[in-house]
Amino acid sequence: MNRAPVFLFFAWVAIAAEPQKDCERIKSLSLPDTTIIASEFVAAGPFTSPGASASGRRPVLAPARCRVNAVLKPSADSNIEIEVWLPASGWNGKFLGVGNGGWSGDINFGGLLEGVREGYATASTDTGHKGGSGSFVLGHPEKVIDFGYRAVHEMTVKSKAIVNAYYETRPQHSYWNGCSSGGKQGLKEAQLYPADYDGIIAGAPANSWSHLSAMLLNAGFTNLREPGSVIRRTKLALIHDAVMTACDALDGAKDGILNNPRSCKFDITSLTCQGSDAEDCLTPKQVETVKAVYGPVNDPRDGKMIFPGLALGSELGWQAALGGPEPFAIPYDQFRYFVHEDANWDWRNFDLSRDTALSDAKDKYIAALNPDLQAFKQRGGKLLLWHGWNDQLIAPENSINYYNSVLSAMGPNQDDWVRLFMAPGMMHCSGGPGPDQFNSLGAMERWVEDGTAPARITASHVTDNHVDMTRPLCPYPQVAQYKGKGSVNDAVNFACKQP
Repeated sequence: MNRAPVFLFFAWVAIAAEPQKDCERIKSLSLPDTTIIASEFVAAGPFTSPGASASGRRPVLAPARCRVNAVLKPSADSNIEIEVWLPASGWNGKFLGVGNGGWSGDINFGGLLEGVREGYATASTDTGHKGGSGSFVLGHPEKVIDFGYRAVHEMTVKSKAIVNAYYETRPQHSYWNGCSSGGKQGLKEAQLYPADYDGIIAGAPANSWSHLSAMLLNAGFTNLREPGSVIRRTKLALIHDAVMTACDALDGAKDGILNNPRSCKFDITSLTCQGSDAEDCLTPKQVETVKAVYGPVNDPRDGKMIFPGLALGSELGWQAALGGPEPFAIPYDQFRYFVHEDANWDWRNFDLSRDTALSDAKDKYIAALNPDLQAFKQRGGKLLLWHGWNDQLIAPENSINYYNSVLSAMGPNQDDWVRLFMAPGMMHCSGGPGPDQFNSLGAMERWVEDGTAPARITASHVTDNHVDMTRPLCPYPQVAQYKGKGSVNDAVNFACKQP
C-alpha cells in the first residue's frame, strides 16, 4: 500500500492548521489597558466592507489572515476599538497603519484589505467612538483626546505587540498611510510620536482642524444665509467652464485640467449679471458666495488669514462645501458640539471672527500644526505629503502652507526626508478629471528602504477599469509641463519644471 499520499495529506493539514493555532493563542495575550475581543483565523475568500453603500458592496477577494479585534482603555472614559489583520502567509515583514476620514468613528476596512493584500500586517482604529458625527465630544473630554491623537498612537503600540506575538518577530519597517483626517493623524504621529513610523504618507491633511471648519462653515453660511446667495449646481458648471476657458491652456495642454491653478488669473466678477438673475451669469450676492469659497478667508477684525480658499478648477465639486438645506455636517458639528457644546446651536448665528477664536481656544489636541519635526527627521523618518488641486473640501494651499512652515522652521533644504506632491485635477483624496491613483506606498518603501527619494510619481486616471490617462506628480514647487509633442494623456510627454 502506498502511504505517501496519506502522509502528504496529514502534513498539509498540519501546516494549514498552524496559522489558525497561532491566531487563537493571541486571544490570551496580555497588554496594558487592552481587552482582546476576538482573535480568529479567516480563510481566503470574498470580503465585503461592513457599512459599505449598496454601490460599494461588491465583495473583493481577501487573503487568509488572522483577524484581531481589541478594545483599548487608556483612560476611564476611553473605548478605542482596533482591528489588526495579519497575513497568514506571505507577510512582508512590515507594519501599516491606515487612517480615517472626517470625525472618524469607523474602522477603515478598505484600508485593512488593501494593506493585507500587499502583505502588510495592517491596523485601523475607530478613534474611540462610533459614527461620523461630532456629537460624541459632548461631556467626554477624554474622547476628544482619543480622537485628537491618543487612539492612533495606542493602536500603533498595541498592534506592533500583537504583530510580534503572532510572528514572533517585530516588523522591520512601519508605515502610515492616510488622507484627510488620516493625513492629519499622520502628521500628529510625526509631531508627537516620531518613533512610531519610519515613513508617513499624509494626503490632503486636515491638520488645521479649527480653521478648516471655520472656512467650510463660512462657505455654507454665506451660501445659505438668504435665497439670493445660493449657488445652484448649474451655476457651478458655468463658473467652471469660464475658468477652463481662461486658463486651461496655460500649461501647454488643453485637457480640462489645471496643472498649476496658481498661474490662473480669473476674475469672478466678469460673470456678474447685468440685469436680473439668469443661467448664464451670477447675481452680486452669488458672486459674494463664490468669493467666500475661493478665499482666502480672513478674520474681519484683524485681516489675518484663517484658511485659504479652494483652488480654481475645483468648482464642480463645491456642492459639499456649500451644503444643502444646512451647511456641511463636519464643520457644523465642530461648532455646535465642540465649540458651543449645544446640539441645538443654529448655524445662522455663526460669527466668523468670534467663533474661530472660540474654536482655537478649545483645540488643544486635534490640530497638527507643529512644523518642528526634527526628532522625526533624526530617526531617519520620511514624510510624503500630497494634495489634489481640485480638492473640494480642504484647500490645497493648506498643504503648501504647512510644507513651507516646516522649511521655515528647519531650513530650506529638507527634500532628503520631506516632499510634497500636488495632483492636478484630483478631488478630495480621490476622484476628479485628473489622475487620482498612484502608488505612494511603493514610493515610500523605496525612499525608506533603498534611500531613493521620489523625483516624480506617475499617477493614473481610470475609467471602467481602464487607464485612460497618466500624468507625473512633481515634487513641489515643480509642476508638470507639456513637452509639446505626443498625447496629453501620457505622462512621458510631461516634464517636471519650476513654474
